[in-house]
Amino acid sequence: MYIQDKTYLALISREEKDLSMRFYVPTDIYVEKDCVKNHAQNLLAIGKHAFIMTGKTSAKKNGSLNDVIAVLDAGHVPYQVFDQVEENPSTDTVGNAAQQAREFGADYIIGIGGGSAIDAAKAAALLLANPNVLADNLHKAPEKPLNHVPVVAVPTTCGTGSEATPVAIITNHKIHLKKSIPHRIFPALALVDGKYLASAKKTLIINTAVDALSHMVESILNIYSNAFNRMCPEYGLKLWGELKDVLLSDAPIDESLYEKLMLTSTIAGMSIAHTSTTVPHGMSYDLTLNQGTPHGPAVGYFLAGYVDVCEKKVPEDVKRILTLLGLKSTADFSEMLDKLIGKCKVSREMRDQFAAAMKVNRSKLDLVPGGMTPEEVDSIYEKSLTLE
Repeated sequence: MYIQDKTYLALISREEKDLSMRFYVPTDIYVEKDCVKNHAQNLLAIGKHAFIMTGKTSAKKNGSLNDVIAVLDAGHVPYQVFDQVEENPSTDTVGNAAQQAREFGADYIIGIGGGSAIDAAKAAALLLANPNVLADNLHKAPEKPLNHVPVVAVPTTCGTGSEATPVAIITNHKIHLKKSIPHRIFPALALVDGKYLASAKKTLIINTAVDALSHMVESILNIYSNAFNRMCPEYGLKLWGELKDVLLSDAPIDESLYEKLMLTSTIAGMSIAHTSTTVPHGMSYDLTLNQGTPHGPAVGYFLAGYVDVCEKKVPEDVKRILTLLGLKSTADFSEMLDKLIGKCKVSREMRDQFAAAMKVNRSKLDLVPGGMTPEEVDSIYEKSLTLE
C-alpha cells in the first residue's frame, strides 16, 4: 500500500498493534443528487413488501418520502408508511412499528429522515426478524448474534451518519435509559441526497453538523484509531473545515454545499463504524434524556473539554485535528463550538449526578487513549456545563 502523507507514515510506526487493521462497511452507499430515482433498481431489489419508517412531517416536506414512494409505485412494490418516529426513538415506538410491519407482511424496512428514523428502522428490522424478542429487551446482550431484515437508509440530515454504521440508539423510558443496542445492523443500501437539506432550518443543519464533527474527532481520539481507518475522519475533517465559515456565518447555506454536508456526515458515520464513539457521546445521553437537549449540541457541549484532556495524552493527534479544521489551538476549537451551539445550563446537583455516572461508564472511558481519571471527567463537566 502506497501512502504519501507523512502523518500516516508516522502513525504506522507509532505502535506495533496499529499494523493490525481492518476496514469494513458492507452498506452499498450512493451520494449524489436524485440518487433515489437514479438507483431505483437497487431499492426495488431489496425486497417485495416495504415498510417505511419516518417522522411526522419532515420527510413529506423535503420530498424524500415522495421520491421513495414514486420508485415503489413504479416498481409495483406494496408499501406501508409508519410516520410516528419521534426524536430519540423509544422501545415502545419500534415495538409498535415492528408489529405493524409483521402484520403487513413486510420483508424490508426503509428509514427516511435523520438518525432517529434510521435507528428506529434498524431496531424494528431486528424485531421483525425475531418475533420472540421484546422491544423492551433490545438493550440486553443476546446469547448469539441476531439476524434482521434488510434496511434501506435515506438520510435527510447531515449529522448522524447512521446510514453507514451498525449502531442504533434507542431510548427505554421505563428504565430511563438511552443507549445503543448491542446489535450490529448495517443498512443494506444507503441513498444520500443533499437536496433534502433544502427545507431544513440552518439551526438543524448546524446541530447535526456538530454531531458529524464529534464523530470524526472521537474516532481519532480513540484507542481503536489506526492509520487505515483514519483515512475517513481525516478526509471528513478537511471537508468540515472547508464548511465551518459557512456554518459560523449568519448567511443562509447555499444549496451548492448540501451534497458536501451530506458527504461529510456519511464519512463521519463510516469513521465511527470502525472505532465507536467515546466520552462526549456517552456524556450527551444524560442531557438528552433529562433535559431534552438535541443530540448534536448535547455531544458538542463536551467536545472541547474532551479534546483538552486528550491534548495531554496524544498531542500530535489533537494537532492533526486542528490543522485539518484550519484552527490554530484548542482555544480556537472551543470558541468555534461556543459560536455554533452556545452553552448549556444545568443545576449543580444534575451535573454532579451526570459526572458520577460517567466515572463508572467503562464502555466509553476505556476507549480514551491513555485512559481517563475521575478528575479528568470532572474537568470536562466543569468546562462544558454552566451552572444555573
